[in-house]
Amino acid sequence: MIIALFSLNAFAQTKDSSNYSFSLQQAINYALDNQKDVKNAIIDEQLAQKKVNEIMGMGLPQINSSFDLREFLEIPTSLIPADFFGGMPGTFAAVKFGTKYNATAGVDASQLIFSGDYFLGIKASKVFVEISKKSTQRTKIETSSTVAKAYYTVLVNDERTKLMNATIERIKKTLDGTKALLDNGFVEKIDYDMLTVTYNNLLVEQEKVQRLVTLSTYLLKYQMGMDINSTLVLTDKLADVKLDISNSVSAQKFDYEKRVEYGLFETQYKLAKLDLKRQRLSYLPTAFAYGSLSGNAQRNEFDIFDTKKQWYPTSVIGAKVTMPIFTGFQRHSKNQQAKLSLLKAENNMDFIEKSIDLEIASSTTILQNATSSLENQKKNIVIAEDVVRVARLKFEQGVGTNIEMITAETALKEAQTNYFNALFEALVAKIDFDKATGNLK
Repeated sequence: MIIALFSLNAFAQTKDSSNYSFSLQQAINYALDNQKDVKNAIIDEQLAQKKVNEIMGMGLPQINSSFDLREFLEIPTSLIPADFFGGMPGTFAAVKFGTKYNATAGVDASQLIFSGDYFLGIKASKVFVEISKKSTQRTKIETSSTVAKAYYTVLVNDERTKLMNATIERIKKTLDGTKALLDNGFVEKIDYDMLTVTYNNLLVEQEKVQRLVTLSTYLLKYQMGMDINSTLVLTDKLADVKLDISNSVSAQKFDYEKRVEYGLFETQYKLAKLDLKRQRLSYLPTAFAYGSLSGNAQRNEFDIFDTKKQWYPTSVIGAKVTMPIFTGFQRHSKNQQAKLSLLKAENNMDFIEKSIDLEIASSTTILQNATSSLENQKKNIVIAEDVVRVARLKFEQGVGTNIEMITAETALKEAQTNYFNALFEALVAKIDFDKATGNLK
């Protein structure tokens, strides 16, 4: 048992210690293979295909077999006119016909010849498969968007950690220098204490940022369908991300077919048209052919399977045509419902086109504003860093105060926070723009 426990523990550690190094596209590909929602969407697509096969099977020959074995504990009694046996006219005699054991074995087959519902049902089921495929594609797009945002969140937090570490190292260097000046009587203790408070606050914030990095990494693994105990290294860099709008969609009419949502509404419109056609074909007859072959055995002893005794065969073939004549205006009502459903589908098509136009215009504006804000925040950081450099130099030369330096450091920290917020907003805006223009797959 001890050996088994150690073996299981070693296996668990091996399983949990998987190492991955992923670019953004590799992370998305991993999610498309392992994420639960994508897996279920693919299963739904397969279920839809199996449903098509089921419906198509209704048009193939249907063959059934049967075997019926009966033992009459009491043989049925029949009444026949008594005068058949010389009895009194108008009276009946009770007699028993048949045998104690009866068996019937048979095979019957049928073949659908014509049915408007069947042929249109096959078309509708194929359209249903098309809807399932588009739903799978939409799920993949949503997964790609979610994973990309989580991936960029980790990258932004990593960069924030690097800048935080650089700031702490800079403050620590200044703090050590101030301590030396304090020991030699060149600065007052209040100067050293104020820098100490600033340094301690940065250490607390550093811990918070590190926890955010860990949490955002866990979130990314969760969105990818990866074990959170696995090691994940991100290989992409924020500097490589292009935030400009590479393809303008406002100058030309957008191809709505690039959006999977439009394809879903379009497929639903096809279904509505097929349903209307099916209701119209409901006035046509339905025809099918059938045949049956059976044998009957009657015994007073239980020797049904005795091959020396005779079975009495029965066979029949035929064809049947059914034609609805009057259904209490049900068919008329169903036709009207199908027409209204088609009109509703047409309205939805117009609605989705307008929605896509609005989404593209909105995402374009948001991305332009986000990139503009990001550029301004970059300039603010450059300015704030220069202010910190000058304030530190003045303080070290004894012509500046610690208040000026702390104020400059606070302004730089605020500029860095604003920059990272603007950077994340720009990255999210780029993802939403690619999604709105149908470029996110």
